[in-house]
Amino acid sequence: MATESAWVQRQFGHRARLALTPAQVRVVDGQAHAARVTWNLLHDWWTMLPKDKRSLAAADAAIRRARQDLDWLAILPAQAAQAAQAAQAAQAVLKTYFQAWRNCWDGRADAPAFKSRIRSVMSVDIPQGRDLNIVRVHRRWGMVNLPKVGRVRFRWTKDLPVGKRANKGNRISGARLVKDVLGWHIAFRVQAVEPVAGPHRGPEVGIDAGVNLPLALSDGHHFDHGRTAHQVDGTADRDKWLTSEEKAKLLCLERRAAHRKACRKSGERISRRLRNTYDQIKRLRATATRRVVDWQHKTTTEIADRYGAVVVEQLDIRNMVRSARGTVEEPGRNVAQKAGLNRSIVQEAWGRTVTMLTYKLAQRGGTLRRVPAPGTSLRCSACGLTTPGSRQDQATFVCKNPDCGFEANADWNAARNILHLYRIGHVSIPAAGRAVVRRARRVKPAIAR
Repeated sequence: MATESAWVQRQFGHRARLALTPAQVRVVDGQAHAARVTWNLLHDWWTMLPKDKRSLAAADAAIRRARQDLDWLAILPAQAAQAAQAAQAAQAVLKTYFQAWRNCWDGRADAPAFKSRIRSVMSVDIPQGRDLNIVRVHRRWGMVNLPKVGRVRFRWTKDLPVGKRANKGNRISGARLVKDVLGWHIAFRVQAVEPVAGPHRGPEVGIDAGVNLPLALSDGHHFDHGRTAHQVDGTADRDKWLTSEEKAKLLCLERRAAHRKACRKSGERISRRLRNTYDQIKRLRATATRRVVDWQHKTTTEIADRYGAVVVEQLDIRNMVRSARGTVEEPGRNVAQKAGLNRSIVQEAWGRTVTMLTYKLAQRGGTLRRVPAPGTSLRCSACGLTTPGSRQDQATFVCKNPDCGFEANADWNAARNILHLYRIGHVSIPAAGRAVVRRARRVKPAIAR
């Protein structure tokens, strides 16, 4: 039986699709726009105020006064435990805004900026989870109570700590409503007490990330996209996560959007038909993205369950996807081919795969390590020499060393080299337990100290 010290409280999020009625959609849209405008007013107030007068208490008092003067702020849901003029969502906007400045002062993000109506993500925060009153209706659907919206159905895809399963350690602390091109979703903030995982007894493995072969393992296994993804002429298709019918529909929509855009006069506002065409294109793109993320979650979970130590390359993806266009004086070569490769690298989302592996391995007692990337795809994993011409093509590696002659898949050979660098102690960044590498800490302003 696990001791008290062998348990740890973990926080995670769970996102589910909401089934709102048209009237409820209008209410939630109004709340989201009110929260966005509150952020913009708070940003203007904060930047115009002298630094010695900026504080969380002063901002809270300003929001309370604004709620009395501005009627449209009443659209935001009010917290029952406070006075009538106190807005729960407005306080959540203030906390989020102040946390954004803290992230900027600590060097984790850029400074907060103005949120535009078109480009910003619409969201509404629900800080308190006790008033959600979540009930599971049946196997596929649940019901949640949203302030000033009413009872709303949501897709039940994961067991939540509600009802008799909820206690002080396992509960839902809050939620956030988020809108994307596929509609409104609810993201629950869940607190759960879980046993501390012991050391993972699984074997070590090196992983090479590629375009044609997404994940190649050093033990000879590999993970590809299966039947969902299609490849054309040996190169990664731009819309490989869409079916043939969806690709045809996407091509038709892109042609329709290009035609309507060409007919629009310079400086004229975008018509409603063109905007609807853009929305249909975004929905198809979002469907493809969801299939990518689903495949990544299933694949990384299987890897984390099977292996105790996973070694990957330390890749600078931002530099890898830079354009080869060059300058006027020195134009680049094979610009179109490099642009296609960049799109394929972005669609594979290697960084997101490593992030998923990082926290899933940490939960299971495993570790994730990174090693330098240069030379792993050109070096022979059998003799350890780098001989020119050994990498014959994208998928074939034949060592040109007369004393070796090793033949294997190029990605599998690179995965073996990655694991070998880890075993000889050539580790550059220990990545277990954290998803990103923080930037250098900057000096905080005087008000933040």
